[in-house]
Amino acid sequence: MNRAVQIAMVEAGQTADTLAAQVGVDPKTVARWVSQDRVPQTRHRARVAELLGRDMEDLWPGAHRRREPAWFLPWTQLEREAVGLRWYESAVIPGLLQTEAYARAVLACGPLVADAERHVAIRLERQVAVFERARPPLAVFVIDEAALRRGAPEIMGPQLDHLIEMARRPNLMVHVLPLAAGLHPGQAGPFVIATTGDGEDVGYLDDQAQGRVTNEVAPLWAVWDTVRSVALPRDQSIDFLRARAWLT
Repeated sequence: MNRAVQIAMVEAGQTADTLAAQVGVDPKTVARWVSQDRVPQTRHRARVAELLGRDMEDLWPGAHRRREPAWFLPWTQLEREAVGLRWYESAVIPGLLQTEAYARAVLACGPLVADAERHVAIRLERQVAVFERARPPLAVFVIDEAALRRGAPEIMGPQLDHLIEMARRPNLMVHVLPLAAGLHPGQAGPFVIATTGDGEDVGYLDDQAQGRVTNEVAPLWAVWDTVRSVALPRDQSIDFLRARAWLT
């Protein structure tokens, strides 16, 4: 049995019936979640963790890591524990900010197309693990305008609306790097810098085959300082996203 879930339910004064009513599932479904090998869907895990006042990782340790590629595990572990994330993207919307439809469209046209649905689920689980935990990180995103112009209108409209909604969160900032900024060093490719709780900085770089984690972050900081300085301020970026969403 999943003792962590059992104990959390008792301490929170919750039963299978009361929890089911608040999550919107059948009580029998909640009863099954107490079994060690039964893990709720991502959205249900987040809601249950909130109602029980616990982190998802405490209740279902490693649940969102089960389907991730082995080479990606070190980064997702850092991502979940980071107190700060700085993310630059030049061609697509950052994975942590993608809607399900946009993620599916991006993955369906790349090297992961054969297993796209599994990777869509992983991506959505990462979003919950990072942003819906008890203490989400301070996350700053710089997105090149080119990424905002690429995609079918029926996909990009909801995606831009989602970006605007996320950008309003107090711990999350989205900055648009306009095409008018001209050439800049960020064109060499996207990257992420994660800051851990003990102050260590770790970088992540992606390529056509797979991503890699690096401790050599000085060059990334130099590029970050440049792209961040030429990007629009937060309020202007939100206005830009609103205008772009209207055009779609």
